[in-house]
Amino acid sequence: MLQQDYLMRLFLQFAEGIRRSMDYGKHDPNEASESLEDAISRALDMDADVILGLEAESFASIVHISGTDSRVVEYVVRSLALEAFYLEQAGRTGRSDLRYAQACALARAYGVEEPERNKVFTEEELAGMLEEDGVVESSSR
Repeated sequence: MLQQDYLMRLFLQFAEGIRRSMDYGKHDPNEASESLEDAISRALDMDADVILGLEAESFASIVHISGTDSRVVEYVVRSLALEAFYLEQAGRTGRSDLRYAQACALARAYGVEEPERNKVFTEEELAGMLEEDGVVESSSR
């Protein structure tokens, strides 16, 4: 029960961080990418400067051996891809390429569908994932 409560709280906090970055992304892609880095590091319970500076395969290996819950991984994958998009918009292509490579490596490590390059993760998709995972109730009820 405690682990379930912890996971629900983690999902809700992570989702709020993703939504916040989506709002920032409408005006400032740099601020949006920084907000996502913060949300990702909190979800992984790791220092962003350390974990997000790793090459893609090393990043995926560290996340995998850290015991990150597989239910969180798809959100992290989508968030990394979204950050790659924001970084590209901000003209930071090297870092954007790294984030996208990290997203793909993590997806492969966990058997999650790899994100499409420059496909923006939307609030509707996030809401659908949260509903599917039972974190929030369907708004159509």
